[in-house]
Amino acid sequence: MTTVTRPTSSVGTAHTRVEGRDKVTGAARYAAEIPFAELAHGWLALSTVARGRIRALETDRVLAMPGVITVLHHGNAPRLDTDHVGLLGVPPDPSAALFQNDRVPHVGWPVALVVAETSEEAREAAEALVVHYDQEPHEVAFSADHPEAHPLDGHMPAVTAKGELEAALAASAVVVDAEYTTPEEHHSPMEPHAATARWDGGRLDLVDSNQGATWVQDSIAKIFSLDPGAVRVRSEHVGGGFGSKGVRAHQVAAVMAATALQRPVRVVLTRRQMFTLAGHRSPTTQRVRLGADSDGRLRALQHRSVNHTSTVFDYVEPSAGVARVMYDADAHHTANEVVRLDVPTPTWMRAPGEAPGAFALESALDELAEKCGIDPIALRARNEPTAGPVSGLPFSSRNLLTCFEEGARRFGWADRDPRPGVRREGRWLIGTGTAASSFFAGAAPSTAAITAEADGTFTLRTAAADIGTGARTALTLVAADALEVPPERVRVRIGDSDFGPAMIAGGSMGTRSWAWSITAAAAELRERLAPGADIPPEGITVRSDTTAALGALPQRERHSFGAQFAEVAVDVTTGEVRVRRMLGIFAAGRIVNPLTARNQLVGGMIWGISMALHEEAVRDRASGGNVGADLAGYHVAAHADVPHVEADWVDDPDPDDPVGIKGIGEIGIVGAAAAVANAVWHATGVRHRNLPIRPDRVLLAADDA
Repeated sequence: MTTVTRPTSSVGTAHTRVEGRDKVTGAARYAAEIPFAELAHGWLALSTVARGRIRALETDRVLAMPGVITVLHHGNAPRLDTDHVGLLGVPPDPSAALFQNDRVPHVGWPVALVVAETSEEAREAAEALVVHYDQEPHEVAFSADHPEAHPLDGHMPAVTAKGELEAALAASAVVVDAEYTTPEEHHSPMEPHAATARWDGGRLDLVDSNQGATWVQDSIAKIFSLDPGAVRVRSEHVGGGFGSKGVRAHQVAAVMAATALQRPVRVVLTRRQMFTLAGHRSPTTQRVRLGADSDGRLRALQHRSVNHTSTVFDYVEPSAGVARVMYDADAHHTANEVVRLDVPTPTWMRAPGEAPGAFALESALDELAEKCGIDPIALRARNEPTAGPVSGLPFSSRNLLTCFEEGARRFGWADRDPRPGVRREGRWLIGTGTAASSFFAGAAPSTAAITAEADGTFTLRTAAADIGTGARTALTLVAADALEVPPERVRVRIGDSDFGPAMIAGGSMGTRSWAWSITAAAAELRERLAPGADIPPEGITVRSDTTAALGALPQRERHSFGAQFAEVAVDVTTGEVRVRRMLGIFAAGRIVNPLTARNQLVGGMIWGISMALHEEAVRDRASGGNVGADLAGYHVAAHADVPHVEADWVDDPDPDDPVGIKGIGEIGIVGAAAAVANAVWHATGVRHRNLPIRPDRVLLAADDA
């Protein structure tokens, strides 16, 4: 075989999605669209009380309804195992172990699965199921001063501390001491959660919408005490996840029913059920205390964050973690705490910790800049650390100030009048704001297999997940460069646990992790392909595993960074806030595909607008459930809210990565809400420390001012 050397790199060149035609023509099928013979449909019945016990279920009437095949519940369900370690060393949420007892820990807890011949019959029967409860008092009200708030380790230590905080604050010429809050937020991907389970020749086949096929495979095998080789999970196309598409109740329910009935069973969550069963971003209350000299140099930094979690599983929203990376001080204290309430378990949501944490920290930095009479960008430059503020490790690269310099130039920051409330256009007050962003740039062990086919093409197989990010296309470009062939000669197959272990699409680590394994496999394959050698009909396959390579990496602080800029217009007579334009400049490693990368960054920034102005899930204290648990009651940014958003990047390849990748999935949302909030202050002269910045809050603040 003769390889074709590429004169230019595919990586870094804009490329349309390789599966784009299939998606727009409907040929790409999602989890709930794939047909199966003799398919039955399951519908979850959810609790209507927030705490208590199931006294009885009236199943006889339901079983007599048209099309109903069975009703699974705690009285007849098989015993499941959740005593094992899940992804990234975090134990699995026991919520996925359905129907194991009669306890109800929150509204919307699954109490039964009704299986019928059609989804309509299953839904009608599930809604007709009568459940009797012994109800108990519940508590859903969240506050940081809750008596049971306590520090808790998550995927990072709960508490870090160095220096004497109170003494440093007392010695500071300028002090900021403020509390910031963010509400409960929900993922709301376009494609609902869906799974179909069937047994095929003694092997469980699960067709699912998830963010990591081998992750789900491993957990399902352990929950049902199966050999991992007896479980196959497929997830070829995914319509968004944002952290929510891991191991959930609907997958377990589908497997449970398929096992009991020995026929395929599909379970799809409704939009309302997703507000209960898909996780959410916990509300946070964060106290930030900054002490600085008159020139703005930090002496003291304290960042304490409290979030709610369920009584079933402890989830930490590590919002104070962002301070451990961004700014240093002689006295540096951070803490992540939780309060257990009768609510569903929160979970990872785009930029978990960093998104709410950056709102608090970057707002506080803006307040400090105001008090010191220093430009907000100059203040950040003055406090740029030379090493990790907590770890002490060197940064692999840190081009934050380059982002600010380029962003300030393009945004026109130098022309800004720093005085708040002085720029007006008719009834609108105009303001601009900025904020920094960062997100961890990690990689996890992954495997990949590349086959040199007899026809001169290459087939790449990896259990990567494309959740709408363009990962399939990015991996095509990476493989093409690594093999030194045009992208047209590379076929990429993903989303199948049979392809071997791979990192999930999450934590901005997916493309970086998968690309690492692809380059390793390609390098070995090229060594085995002698020029002019014949390829056998079955091809030549090489498989890689990056576990050892990643274990040998030197310890560094590895992060993407960015600078966010926003211009807003505020009508203080109606409370309306309009974001006129946003600019984000990022240092996020080597950009594999500029076309899809820009989409990712802009999407994160738009979500930041949504976070700043719209998104807020409210719990009814009487029922314990969400008010308006749908996209009519839960508002997200629409096209009319986003007139002009621009994202770009500076050169920032990671020297320790074979492709130079860092990760871009989450950096776009971090700091965006703070930039908007800081712009609202500049427009009005009033600080908004509680998200979202609703019209009523603007009006109230204007009255108070």
